[in-house]
Amino acid sequence: MQPRNVVSPEKWIEARLAHLEREKELTRQRDRLAAERRELPWTRVDGSYVFVGPDGRETLRDLFAGREQLIVYHFMLGPGWDEGCKSCSFWADNYQGAVVHLAARDVTLVSVSRAPLDEIEAFRGRMGWDFRWVSASECAFNFDLGVSFREQDLAGDGAPYNFGTQRFGGEEAPGLSVFAAGDDGHVYHTYSTYSRGLDPLNGTYQLLDLVPRGRDEDALDYPMSWVRHHDRYED
Repeated sequence: MQPRNVVSPEKWIEARLAHLEREKELTRQRDRLAAERRELPWTRVDGSYVFVGPDGRETLRDLFAGREQLIVYHFMLGPGWDEGCKSCSFWADNYQGAVVHLAARDVTLVSVSRAPLDEIEAFRGRMGWDFRWVSASECAFNFDLGVSFREQDLAGDGAPYNFGTQRFGGEEAPGLSVFAAGDDGHVYHTYSTYSRGLDPLNGTYQLLDLVPRGRDEDALDYPMSWVRHHDRYED
């Protein structure tokens, strides 16, 4: 790597302290945004969703596993696919280790896909993951949450995605949704995010943002074209 902008240690500290001030402001902004997010209104989930998991059929309330907060990662694995989306797999590699820590804070994390359970289990076994993963093959959950699309949805320029701010051209899209178990027995939808809103989940990208070349994707055909399933990288 060609060295660039080499300065004395004193000049390096000066530049780093100036940048630290901007980092601190971003941290404060992020904290304020997180607080605003927690104050967003909730909406009651009236749909009767039934998922298929290793233990049989489960309702949305069952997915909480006795906790009061639920994060659902909408994993792109459609019926009949040979394998799960490599980008969603990249994300899964990063949240795999968070599940036990989230559970200690009254949060359950579950992945949900439209593929039937046997296809999910086959891919999960290949990848070596042990997080909870259920199938929405028998309900409209993924359609209602805006991450699965029917043929008519894709007509023209593609399906509305990310609250209609962009178009998506495939049958499955990535996303994350958050739910709360109310004391009244109902389940409430509190948050969803899509597209670049998923970035904070990916610790690998956060680490790449720290190194000299960053994500280094500008010259690629498309961002993340370098990503592989973790068993497909060459040494």
